[in-house]
Amino acid sequence: MSPRHLRRGAVGARGYRLGVIEHSVVELLAPAKLTLSLRVVGVRDDGYHLIEAEMVSVDLFDRLRVTPGERGVVFGGPAAGRLAGESDGGDLVSAALRLARRSARVEVHKEVPAGAGLGGGSSDAAAILRWAGFDDLQAAAALGADVAFCLVGGRALVGGIGERVDALPAVERTVTLLTPPIHCSTPAVYRRWDELGGPVDPRDDGNDLTAAALNVAPELVRWRDVLGELSGLEPRLAGSGSTWFVEGAFEHEACRVVRTVGPVTGH
Repeated sequence: MSPRHLRRGAVGARGYRLGVIEHSVVELLAPAKLTLSLRVVGVRDDGYHLIEAEMVSVDLFDRLRVTPGERGVVFGGPAAGRLAGESDGGDLVSAALRLARRSARVEVHKEVPAGAGLGGGSSDAAAILRWAGFDDLQAAAALGADVAFCLVGGRALVGGIGERVDALPAVERTVTLLTPPIHCSTPAVYRRWDELGGPVDPRDDGNDLTAAALNVAPELVRWRDVLGELSGLEPRLAGSGSTWFVEGAFEHEACRVVRTVGPVTGH
């Protein structure tokens, strides 16, 4: 634990106290999630889609700086994009604070791009819930389908609308990601999946949303082919997109090599 995480009070091994005082600043990690496989197995009467998916956490992190007792959420960092600046309260971090009934100012340094299928916003929300000691997975999933998994983290089989998270044994994987400059809206992809009659991509890459995502954003094909040519492998789409991935490490300026990580513990 680094000194910036230590709080004054009862003395720890190096003379620091390991408690938390009311207005101390806490720094949180929010790892990206990668959906290795996704099957759509049904649709509820309310329109929510039922899934069976294998998800893992990877070592690409947003960082959150939390000041309890204050207010406001502000986004910055290289992947902030359209979120950059002070939030109007419509983001998932603000929603997580409301759900946990906590008051804090949160500064989010974004490294995980939005609309990329990597669960950046969901992981940010989960980091806040974890900090607040909130562990109701069903309520977490009501914020967003990936929030419950991100609250648990590691490797898991995810079902229902995202609220069922069954931990799986850790498997070390190295994966190369290619994230195009394309924002894929998850609701739009699921709507197109419905409109197309629930198509399965003829390549059967383990992701039932691939065909719908390509229909919503046909330019994804070009980026898939870039990664395919670079790696010599068949890229797979991460969730609803826009990120493509292959197993293994392939260094390239357009790509990012990541590794799986276990659950985040504590703050």
